[in-house]
Amino acid sequence: MSKRKPGRFGAPTPWQRQALADLRAIGAEQSDTLRVVGVPDRTDDGALAITIEIDTRGTVSVEGGIRLQPHERFVLRVPSSPLLPPQVDVTHTRFIGYPHVLQGHRLCLYLDPAREWNPAGGIRSSLNRLWAWLGDAAGNRFNASTALYHAVGGVLHQSAGTPTIVVREPVLGKCVQAAYLIRRTAQRLDLTFTPQEPPTARLPVIILPAPLPMGAGTTLVELLRQIDAPLASRAPTARPFAPAVLTSLATSVVRNAEDTPQYLLLAVPHPAGGPPHLLAGRIPASAANELRSLARRQPGCLSALTPSAVNPALPIEWCRVSDERHTVTIRRDDNRPVNSYQNKHIHIWGCGGIGSWTAEFIARAGAARITLCDPSVVTGGLLVRQNFLETDLGAAKAGALADRLRNIDDRLTVDIAEGLVPEDAEQIMNHADLVIDATVSLAIGQCLDVLARTPNRKAALAQIATDTRTGTLGILTVCAPGTLQGPHSLDSLAGLSVLDDHELELYHALWQEAEPDDELIPTRGCSVPTFHGSSADLAAVAATLTTFLGMQLAASKSGTHLVALPHARSGPHHHYVPHVH
Repeated sequence: MSKRKPGRFGAPTPWQRQALADLRAIGAEQSDTLRVVGVPDRTDDGALAITIEIDTRGTVSVEGGIRLQPHERFVLRVPSSPLLPPQVDVTHTRFIGYPHVLQGHRLCLYLDPAREWNPAGGIRSSLNRLWAWLGDAAGNRFNASTALYHAVGGVLHQSAGTPTIVVREPVLGKCVQAAYLIRRTAQRLDLTFTPQEPPTARLPVIILPAPLPMGAGTTLVELLRQIDAPLASRAPTARPFAPAVLTSLATSVVRNAEDTPQYLLLAVPHPAGGPPHLLAGRIPASAANELRSLARRQPGCLSALTPSAVNPALPIEWCRVSDERHTVTIRRDDNRPVNSYQNKHIHIWGCGGIGSWTAEFIARAGAARITLCDPSVVTGGLLVRQNFLETDLGAAKAGALADRLRNIDDRLTVDIAEGLVPEDAEQIMNHADLVIDATVSLAIGQCLDVLARTPNRKAALAQIATDTRTGTLGILTVCAPGTLQGPHSLDSLAGLSVLDDHELELYHALWQEAEPDDELIPTRGCSVPTFHGSSADLAAVAATLTTFLGMQLAASKSGTHLVALPHARSGPHHHYVPHVH
């Protein structure tokens, strides 16, 4: 809790004065329920600390809920600006260990202040949330699994200037084990349990016996004290765990180079059960050197080290953990149509205006492998709408796009097939999960028609394109395995149906010959005519078609989707032409 420093910050802000006035007015209205106690103070962060007392005798407590005294006191910390919600503290530790109690004294009234805090409601809205919080806490209606970071005091531990530790490998059940940090960038380190040679940093991964309800502290000694505090409160005779933590730290620090920091990863049990919460610490290089010196004075007997031998001021910094273990992380696109691409091998032929964006969307959707095929080269004019960068100029499109996709997901394999069509196209039909033709090439479309008749074809086949005049229309044709006709043939059949329907005139341009003014001549001389359209147009068309393609794959159906963006003529619109066998 912030130490109070009366008068240090001068007069309260208008927002704080209004909050205080409202509290006193509420106290006057409800004198038998709430009253303001004493004189407000200013905290070291500029907040106005107002102590209130609430009559809680009407709040019903049940087994497992917080036990309230007849009258409870709370400290409302009102920030200087209404952009942040007031915070509510208690001056005791009777609530420690309950869900939504942060570091033993702060009540978590707002899980998501951005959505839940409405300044227009003033201090009254915070009081209402406090009443609701007390009712839920006493009635044991909290779900402990939703108490954010509850395993380590309910607050985010992170120090400025520390890197992010990426954890993808499962943490095994061993109490203490060695791991290694592979530096990926200046701000990212990847953890692995596979032994690495120096200078890769070694660190201990320690599974703690109990949560850290009061947090983890800012010094190594504080951390060691907090690790043993829950054990002592449960059983005074429990064997301290802090010495084992210190020994494992010393074992790693002497194996790492001088003048380098020492990291550690703590797996902290969650009160609600399930996978442990991961907390990563860093002892700065100078402090790590001090710890090395201490360890080297105990040659062959590191287990003799005790917390009492450690400098009480030895600092520990906290790193952000990107916990990507499959047991704790739910994809943000879970249960969306693009889930059909997860763990699939997908070919994308044509890396231009539609294909380059489609490739990125599929990479982000969790494909296991993407094979790109496009022999053309990136030129400056393409950057207006294709998914490339200035640094890609002069590079082959497939190679430049492959580099981009690899930087999206480490687990994605991206390879390149040479030529207009891969030489092993027939084998691809029985090994890939999906082949997307984004070339707008009649020859390649007819080639796919032939490949569609491959016996026992595994791969679904798709063709995607946009219109010439605006780049605001999209067409997707899908041939599921078992459909003997290819996407080019199905496209032609869909065209006959659409051209015969005056209500679908919006899409007629997709099958009609381009008018002279429809095409764009990007440069003088022998410049190949192309279609109009911006990056926003093509990315939107590609995203829409990628979603519909995912739906078709999930249903294993053949057919043609036609889409028009909101700013297309007569848009937005969608029409589906099912394939009739």
